[in-house]
Amino acid sequence: MKTAILYIRVSTDEQADKGYSQRSQEEMLLKYCNSNNIYVEKVIYEDYSAKTFFRPEWVKLLSALESKRSKRVNLILFTKWDRFSRNAGDAYMMINTLRKLGIEPQAIEQPLDLNVPENKMMLAIYLSAPEVENDRRALNVIYGMRRAMKEGRWLWKAPYGYLNTRTPDGRPTIALNEEEAKHMKWMFETLALGDYNTEQVLLQARRNGAKIKRNRFWGQVRNPFYKGIIKIPEFKGEPETEVMGQHTAIVSTEIFDRVQEVLDGKKRKRKTQIVCNDEIPLRGFLNCPKCNRMLTASASKGRNQYYHYYHCTATCGVRFKAKEVNEAFLNKLAGFKPKPGLKEVYKIIFEEVSNSLNGSAVSEQKKLQKQIEDLNSRLAKARDLLIKGDLSSDDYKAAKKQMSEQILRLETHMDKIEPNSDKELTKSFTKALEYAGKLDFFFSKGDLGQKRRIIGSIFPENLTFDGVEHRTARINEVVNLIYLVNSEIGGKKNGQRPSKMALPTWVGPLGIEPSTY
Repeated sequence: MKTAILYIRVSTDEQADKGYSQRSQEEMLLKYCNSNNIYVEKVIYEDYSAKTFFRPEWVKLLSALESKRSKRVNLILFTKWDRFSRNAGDAYMMINTLRKLGIEPQAIEQPLDLNVPENKMMLAIYLSAPEVENDRRALNVIYGMRRAMKEGRWLWKAPYGYLNTRTPDGRPTIALNEEEAKHMKWMFETLALGDYNTEQVLLQARRNGAKIKRNRFWGQVRNPFYKGIIKIPEFKGEPETEVMGQHTAIVSTEIFDRVQEVLDGKKRKRKTQIVCNDEIPLRGFLNCPKCNRMLTASASKGRNQYYHYYHCTATCGVRFKAKEVNEAFLNKLAGFKPKPGLKEVYKIIFEEVSNSLNGSAVSEQKKLQKQIEDLNSRLAKARDLLIKGDLSSDDYKAAKKQMSEQILRLETHMDKIEPNSDKELTKSFTKALEYAGKLDFFFSKGDLGQKRRIIGSIFPENLTFDGVEHRTARINEVVNLIYLVNSEIGGKKNGQRPSKMALPTWVGPLGIEPSTY
């Protein structure tokens, strides 16, 4: 009597799509063994792909057979050859390995006597058919995915800032993860400033709650996906290309491109990085009152907490408690209040600047629209030449691709240029002027980056703390005009009248309400 091991294998997709089941295979194999007087020593159940023989249960079985623990076995039975393998080359090698052990593999629904040479032709068909089916299925999947990518759809795991979901008709898509998207947008905007390196930005983002891995961060800030672009890789002669994605962009094209320039070193500000924390925001902005060196800062550990100090590295021995220095600076900021009448003056200036900017935006839109119309006209002429036979199909395709890409870029640029809403801008500017009188509030409530921007925008030179108050040789000229710190509005101190000027560059950040960042 022959002894057999029954090998039953299914894979998840086959079980769901084609109805294969372990129970049906087991019934067929047991019935076959009863009819042919074959003793069943063991039944092996496998739930793994047959693309290779590195399957958990098969590896255990082969190890047992090679160690002679199953000496009586001379058959391995399965229903069809695709249950055995879906790789013809690997299958031939495994058949030879088993036959050397005195074991014959056999498919009960596709029986073959391998001692008959002609049957090896049938074996080749049985083994190659599943492999061809696998290859065709893989190719169809690749083509389907590339087609979806060309339509601007993302089918894989959603990048940080997004989440996988489905459309109402069941098609896979992605949507914004509001919390993650907020962190990602902040990181891009901070990097675009060029004041901090990626390590500093990542560290602060983690403190703010971003759950992002260090080894993926560099690739993420380089990924055009976040500006709404999907990159389609080269495939079988098709060049690598980019398409507009259907997903919502987290950052604008301008910010993303600026970040790339900063990372490439084109706009990186080469200056000493000041390392500090929320307890010592003035580090790097203070000079020693005795030797005029820049003060540093450090913390001393007390019994229950750390105490921070600003101190000089020279032998002069200057040392101030950070809490007292910070409070004195807040008191100084509290004195910055716009003088009566200046708000109205700046509103008039703002209206003139806004009208000028709106006129420039409309002019730029008309210019881009003219370029788009010219390209569409050239494309129509090329199409006419193709129909007449004066232009080859390949030349037409190349010209169409080039002009279509130019039209897409121009349309994208034109969409970004929108005339400002006078009502919204006036509202925002009015709010900014109100915030200009609350510098001490924003300094106390803002994060470290906001605090240092406020200090740097007001004081172009370092401050000197004498133990009571902060002194400086001069302040920002724009700040001086707004708050009339050192002169009258007419500029009588310098014997000059102030010239008409545009909005100060530092008003923007102050016109934004404090956020979690």
